[in-house]
Amino acid sequence: MPFLPRTHEIPAGVEHERFHIRPIAIHDAVRDFDAVMSSASRLRERFPYSGGWPLDDMTLEDNLIDLAWHQKEALLRRSFNYAVMSPDGSRMLGCVYVEPPEKRGADADVSFWVRTDEEGTGLEEELERVVRAWMREAWPYASVRWPGRDISWEEWDLLPDAP
Repeated sequence: MPFLPRTHEIPAGVEHERFHIRPIAIHDAVRDFDAVMSSASRLRERFPYSGGWPLDDMTLEDNLIDLAWHQKEALLRRSFNYAVMSPDGSRMLGCVYVEPPEKRGADADVSFWVRTDEEGTGLEEELERVVRAWMREAWPYASVRWPGRDISWEEWDLLPDAP
């Protein structure tokens, strides 16, 4: 069963003066690999239940496989990964994940990150504001949970598993 009902159009993304949010695809592999690996320690800190992602020895090929999986999952409407791109599209600034909840109590779990070299620029705060509005306006979920933001990852981990 799809996470996003077939009767609901897959949201295309968001155009913003500081960034563009769009579905991630395999052609993003090089830019995504740069963003992920340049922010590896920050990502492991921000996503403590990700199994140590990204591993220090992750390769561009590993990343391409991950992106192909994300792209296929979106086509199947099971989960969604969006690239946060610079306005000219030349640089990946981060990612947004809209996923079915692993834990009870929400219709969707949403998380995102920005690359380490954007820390302190206000990008993360602006992205959060925009993504929260986008979730209310473009997605059909009544209850969205924000692990690592509105609820700590530790509190999230203690919630009962979703059926």
